[in-house]
Order: sequence, then C-alpha cells, then structure tokens
Amino acid sequence: MRKSWLPAEKPNLFQAIRAKRAEVQERGVKLIDLSIGEPRGPALLSARNAAAAAIMSEKEEIHRYQYNASPGVPGFARDFVEFNVRHKIENKDVSFLPIAGIKRMLGLFPVTCGSWHRPVTVATMTDPGYPFPADWCKYLRVEHYPLPLNPQNSFLFGAADIRAGTSLIMTNYPHNPTGCVADRAFWRGLCRYCSDKNIRLVNDAAYIVLSHSPRSIALTDVAMEFPDLSWAEAFSASKVIGNGTGWQVGAMAGSPDFIDDIANVKGNTDEGFVAAMAIGVKASCEGDWDGIDRCRQLYRDRLELLIKLLTGRGMRLAAQPEAGFFSLWLVPDHAFGEKITSAEHFNFLVMERTGVIGVHFEPSYMRYAVCEDIASKAKELDDAFARAAVSYA
Repeated sequence: MRKSWLPAEKPNLFQAIRAKRAEVQERGVKLIDLSIGEPRGPALLSARNAAAAAIMSEKEEIHRYQYNASPGVPGFARDFVEFNVRHKIENKDVSFLPIAGIKRMLGLFPVTCGSWHRPVTVATMTDPGYPFPADWCKYLRVEHYPLPLNPQNSFLFGAADIRAGTSLIMTNYPHNPTGCVADRAFWRGLCRYCSDKNIRLVNDAAYIVLSHSPRSIALTDVAMEFPDLSWAEAFSASKVIGNGTGWQVGAMAGSPDFIDDIANVKGNTDEGFVAAMAIGVKASCEGDWDGIDRCRQLYRDRLELLIKLLTGRGMRLAAQPEAGFFSLWLVPDHAFGEKITSAEHFNFLVMERTGVIGVHFEPSYMRYAVCEDIASKAKELDDAFARAAVSYA
C-alpha cells in the first residue's frame, strides 16, 4: 500500500497560517497580508540587465556547474562579502565560499561539525525565530536547543545561556523576526567565549544590508580579531537586489578550517549557483548602490509607519527593529472584548474580524512584515486595530 513514510505531525506554522488565510478569504474577508516575509516584484533592473546579457553569452564557464569555485564569476564570493561588510578584507586568515542561498546551507553546518560520526549539540535562535535550523537538526537527529531571546535581554543571548557541551552556535543577526542587530561588544563577547570553549560559530547575515542602525555590524568584522575561533558567516543576495528572493545567490566568509569543511561537504552535495544570476548581483553591488539603498529606505519608512499606526492603537512592540522588514509585537491580553489565550488565538481572531494577517510565535509574540505597501493600507490598518481595541493586563 502506498502511503507517506513520514511520521504524523501537526502542520507547521506557515502551513497553518496559509490554511486559515484560505478559509477566511473564502468567506469574502478582504485580506491585508502582513505575514509574507518575501519582497515582492522583480529584482533591480541593473541586476536583470546584467543577468540577461550573461545568459546570452557564449562563454562556456558561465553555463557550467559552478561548485565551490564559481568559474563563471571569478572572485564573486570575496567581492560579495566585501560589499556586505562595506570594506576590503585584507586579513589573509579569512576564506571565502560562493553559495546558492543560505537556507540550503543550514543543514550542512551540523554535518560539517561531524554530526554523522560523533555527537554534536547545536544552539539555535529559533524561539522566537525561523524554525529552519531546528528543523534541520531534527531531520539529522542532532541534539539542539533554542537560546533564550526575549525583551529582557533585548533578544541578545549571553554566554551564561550556552549549555556545556555545545559544539555549534547558529546565530541570525540581524534577527528575523525582531529586526534586532548585534553590535561590536556583543560579537566580541561571543567570539571570545566560543574561542575559549572551542565552539564553532556561524551567523546568518541575510539582512545585514537592510540595517538602518549604525550599531549593526557583521560577525566577520569582529571574528577576524580571534585567531583561534572557528567561525563562518553567510550573506544572501535575495535581500540585496530589491525584490529578488528567487535569485538564490550568496557567499560565505570564515576561518579556513570551517570554510574548508563546509566546502568539502558542499562540494559533495551541491553543484553551486547559476552564474548568470550571480553576474547580475555583482553588477548591482558594483554599480547600483542607489537602487539598493532605496530598497533599504523603503522598508525603514514602511516600518516607521506601521509602528506609528499600531502603537497608536495600543499595540506594544517587543523590540525596536533596526534592520530588515519585520516587526515583532507582544500579544495583548484582550482584543475585541475577548480574553486572548495564545498568540495563534490573537492572530486568527484578528484575521477573521479584520483580514489582517501576521505570523504568531507562541506563546507571546506576533510578527508583522512590511513587504506590503503600508501607506496604501494605512486607513484599513488603523480601522482594523481600532476595532480590535487591544489591551494589556
């Protein structure tokens, strides 16, 4: 008999939200979808023009597998990392690796720490946060635990939160869903601890270019100060070139030992990115900073407007976003005259009554993204939260 070989599980967070969204839409409710964390529309024209020209090229190296060397775009990894950190990297103790996006790399990091032949324990930023690192650990049967992130510690964990026996820490700064950033002091403390304890450290820096705080700094800029630290940092083009989430192109920087291990496993499991898309990304990074900066400012403006609207109707921010296109909110105790029992209860109640959709993180948080045009929805959003009449005990 044919049937699924996967164990029965409840639908994941995003499947549950999509199902509820479809149900509400069928009832004729007009939706304002602030759950979608994907920029909409095409990539920057500068990227598309360069990619189109590359696709039409007869050069063999552009149309080959790229693996770990990217022959179609020589030097792309170093160039892209330097673009993200905004300066040249002269330190010879840093290696670079081109990647086809960050999400597919997340499962490789525990493997490159030897999880397939020895016990490995991984610390993740998944509560609240995107579940992918924890999901990968589950599929790989790797022991893992979430680091404590909350308003009290400004969503920046400390050394005391890292359990004994941890092999790998997977961080995500700037952080999705809060928009919180890591500063130099945070990275120095964490790098020193990981170096002393022989813990590998990897950061998902997909949103670093969308930082609008001078405090925000990449791990790369601090990790180079620690010659015994085993570290890596990943950067993504999909948040750089405007609305190009389908452009799965990126790069990593890190200590030679860790990057070599990642390249070893990646070379056995991945054929690399599409060179023509990387050429497009490179063109935007080299010649269209104005276009990239307009996108960053667009999200900042939208965040400011959303925060003004929701706080004006009684909602409370969990953290002030300093990067990206997300905002995280504390779930109120009451809405629409009802006692709120969970984050999901609040999200689905607001969705049913007003059409506004967010992402709930149990038990206490709601994420609202600004990939929608907030200005065009301002009156509807204000009316929605006026009707919700939220309150906190």
